Amino acid sequence: MLKISVLVSGGGTNLQALINAQASGVLKSGRIVQVISSNPGAYALERARLANIPAEVVSFKESGDSFESKLLERLNDSKPDIIVLAGFMHILSKNFLDKCNAKIVNIHPSLIPAFCGKGFYGLKVHEAVLKAGVKVTGATVHLVNEIPDGGEILAQRAVKIFPDDTPEKLQLRVMREAEWVILPQAVEDLCKKIEPKIFPEPIKYPGRGIITGMTESGRVMLAYFIMGRSESSKARIFERSGDELIIKLVNPDKDFDSSLILYSPIRLSGKNIIITNGDQTDTIYDALESGGTFESALRTREYEPDAPHYTPRISAVINESGYKQSILKKSGKFFFEYEFTPGKGHLIHTYNHDVTRDKVLPSFTGEPREVKICDDMNSFADSLWQELGEDYRVALYVRYYDSDSTRYTDKLFNTKSL
Repeated sequence: MLKISVLVSGGGTNLQALINAQASGVLKSGRIVQVISSNPGAYALERARLANIPAEVVSFKESGDSFESKLLERLNDSKPDIIVLAGFMHILSKNFLDKCNAKIVNIHPSLIPAFCGKGFYGLKVHEAVLKAGVKVTGATVHLVNEIPDGGEILAQRAVKIFPDDTPEKLQLRVMREAEWVILPQAVEDLCKKIEPKIFPEPIKYPGRGIITGMTESGRVMLAYFIMGRSESSKARIFERSGDELIIKLVNPDKDFDSSLILYSPIRLSGKNIIITNGDQTDTIYDALESGGTFESALRTREYEPDAPHYTPRISAVINESGYKQSILKKSGKFFFEYEFTPGKGHLIHTYNHDVTRDKVLPSFTGEPREVKICDDMNSFADSLWQELGEDYRVALYVRYYDSDSTRYTDKLFNTKSL
């Protein structure tokens, strides 16, 4: 989920539209993490407070020439992916835009390219619209560039003009019928477009997968997922067992070989967290408990005996200094070691893409793939679950440790239930 900062100067009705959209689920791919007002008396600050959104003031009048510098400083604290100008009464300079890493979105109360540009804002736009005698006006959401109201148009919505309209009446109707409708949806669409994916390319069947790494704020994390094609593979659930994770059958009376699909994906040995896609979890655990190593344990194992696929065994271990990942496949045994880097993790999974039943599933190739790890565990987990796709996903478990690496929060998804 992307981070959104909203810049305001006045009443904050468009901010409220975004807040409402977030609460209703219209805006679900991004979350408002910051509101900044150029006006200390703006009611938008109260709207942010009521919604429990951090809000602050960077006063235009008090800052003078350093206004944009101070604004950038406050934005850098939150590192937003998207900045929304929601009634922000200031034109941002090219210098500001060049230094800002986020996409910037503005809502303008007319149908661009009509009645826009420098000097067209607030009631002035509606006054000009009525003076021109046009029959239709509306609102436009666009990206911001160095030309006022000149960036790429993301969304527009038309609003009829009536004979008895005043600038005030027209302004209210444009807000209700256009601005409050298209702004949240345009922000949601932009979030979905630019949100970094866990899988760099669409992949129907990654099989089983492990992610280990660290969040932007320095929290150790892990994720493990399983997918299935057969009835038996799909009839599984994850279940917590203390600080560890186990897999259970939805229908335990089923008569089939469960040796390759029932195991403990997560076990703890001292300060080591072990994650694997098979019973090699126990092999690693026993080795670490007796003074051995992750690598020495896995060298005693090989790929799964499920001809013709010979599914790779993937494993990971997390400790205080970093994390290691491994894949054992028919072509060899491979080990990878990483130091913790804030905001970064690595993904390794069993298969590349094929789901055709009469063909051999291609094994994962290359090194573990680097992925971005955000601070919001729910957002990360929800995004990963959605990317797995509902046709084959079976279960997902995500855990984020606190800064002291002893306590954690977690989230568990099961397609089926007992």
